[in-house]
Amino acid sequence: MSAKEKIDFQRLPQHIAIIMDGNGRWAQAKGLPRTAGHQEGVSTVTRITEECARLGVKYLTLYTFSTENWNRPSLEVQALMQLILDRLLEDVFMKNNVRLRVIGDMSRLPGPVLNHLNEICEHTRHNDHMTLVLAISYSSRWELTDAMQRMARQVKEGQLDPEAITEEMVSNQLQTSFMPDPDLLIRTGGELRISNYLLWQCAYSEFYFSDKFWPDFLEEQLYEAIVEFQQRERRYGKTSAQVQQS
Repeated sequence: MSAKEKIDFQRLPQHIAIIMDGNGRWAQAKGLPRTAGHQEGVSTVTRITEECARLGVKYLTLYTFSTENWNRPSLEVQALMQLILDRLLEDVFMKNNVRLRVIGDMSRLPGPVLNHLNEICEHTRHNDHMTLVLAISYSSRWELTDAMQRMARQVKEGQLDPEAITEEMVSNQLQTSFMPDPDLLIRTGGELRISNYLLWQCAYSEFYFSDKFWPDFLEEQLYEAIVEFQQRERRYGKTSAQVQQS
């Protein structure tokens, strides 16, 4: 029985977040420049996005470019930005009825890249089968700092009582306020960390780590991650007995 046949489609994760790691190492292992790995990684993005849409996943969030990635060699950064322009195609979204959203510090993006992203977001905003969220120029600590600064200004201006601040209010200040927290976080590439990604949102996410480099992460690996997710008991601080009773 294949992994896909084991999936319970009544218990799919509503939101899958992925750290797409290993593009550069995939290329280096093949004697190719790191940019070749990023190019191949874009093909995997398309393939996994389309398969998530077919399965019925409602939200897919991909860690595309972190704020720390701005420190990489300038030629690699330029190549990554160019890939967004050249390979992020609107017809893929329209064909699969997928809406695009973007989170991150957009002020740092080159003008043409920002315009391209905004155009696709606008043209796909009525698509309602799945939402693909690209985290670009994003880090969770940046996001949380930005949210705290805005709430601090509201307190200073007398618009917000510090004692009235709740977890829900903090969540609503984050860039991800339009979607539920991830049920499943997948990281490829063999590393066992979450690298400043959705720290607040992943408080109760199930983690799945794959040794596959992102360009080698195929549909079968996606199915395996979902099957393992469905085998776990999500207790949210309760006992197993309490979960089973509910």
